[in-house]
Amino acid sequence: MRLRRVPAVMTMACALVLAACGDKPPEAQGGEGGPPGGGEMQLPVEAITVAPQPLSAGLQTVGSLRADETVTVRAEVPARITRIHFEEGGHVVEGQPLFTLDASLPEAALKEAQANLENSRRAAARSKELLAGKLVAQADYDKARAALGVDEARVNSAQATLAKYTIRAPFSGQVGLRNVSVGAFVTAGQELISLVRIDPIEVDFSVPERALTQLSRGQAIRIEVDAFPGDRFGGRVLAIDPSIDAGTRSVKLRAQIGNPDGRLRPGQFARLQLEQAGDAQALLVPEQALMQDGDTRFVYTVVDGKARKTVVKTGARVPGKVEIVEGLQAGAVVITAGQAKPMMHDGMGVMVLPPDDAEQKPAAPAAAQPAAAKPQAEKSQAEKSQTAAAPAAKQGG
Repeated sequence: MRLRRVPAVMTMACALVLAACGDKPPEAQGGEGGPPGGGEMQLPVEAITVAPQPLSAGLQTVGSLRADETVTVRAEVPARITRIHFEEGGHVVEGQPLFTLDASLPEAALKEAQANLENSRRAAARSKELLAGKLVAQADYDKARAALGVDEARVNSAQATLAKYTIRAPFSGQVGLRNVSVGAFVTAGQELISLVRIDPIEVDFSVPERALTQLSRGQAIRIEVDAFPGDRFGGRVLAIDPSIDAGTRSVKLRAQIGNPDGRLRPGQFARLQLEQAGDAQALLVPEQALMQDGDTRFVYTVVDGKARKTVVKTGARVPGKVEIVEGLQAGAVVITAGQAKPMMHDGMGVMVLPPDDAEQKPAAPAAAQPAAAKPQAEKSQAEKSQTAAAPAAKQGG
């Protein structure tokens, strides 16, 4: 008798389970009546509506510092170095001797030329006296005067040659590291040292062509460099290139910055802020909204409740914002928070929330959950079925 009871109880339990499952709607079972789990997943995000804004807050870009003047000092004549007049990395003034070369030969040549000149002067003076007494012909006097002129030219040439044996600074500035030592023999054209003037110092940078009408010579700029965090250095626009780069559609500018203490050095990377005149309008998005995949820059926009990957082209930068010059229209809704989550992709369902709520609410399904009344009714029906099954089980026993 005990063996017969087990099949009866199992049969009744299976019937109750099937009855309970059979009353559920297709949506709750994840069938064709709706998506699994009761609805499509939505990602909470923050977003803004893009509208034209003024660029008058200032244009931000980057550039590279360069010396106001720079030259590589070279030897003009072959000779041996006999003296060096500066310290490496030190300051020199215009006309200051840098190197002295062995000038034994040009000094001797100058003395010879000077002696010949003195002799020519005496000969010309005697010829003049004799001409006055009509003791020599005019042609003889002219020949003596010509010889005097030749010897004067030879002296000047010898002096110019001798001057090349003392190498001087062409302008005031800072010398670099020398490539030669005392006693070294240098050839004509050999590099000896570099000389730069870094007060004032210059910075080269580029801006988009559409900002060209807002720029002018003398416009104020401020720069920052990584070597001195938090310090700003002021300057003025010195020149604007008359041509526009056809590849980047940008124009090059050069600005000049005072550098009396010599802290700024050529080659440093600089971040610039250039105050703009006028109220140029542009589409601006927060920097955090801009994303990058390789060389492609894009933002996520919201279209019909879906995130859409939108490729854009950027322009000027202002504090905290980036100009969008291509890819967006005024009125577009751009996601500013939540777009960097791993689950975000093109076509992802999104729910735009106020900025304060974006990090508090989890992802939510798009469709409403089934009402609580129906599950309660199903529970009551199951309890009644279990009550009716109890006597039947006893009878089977």
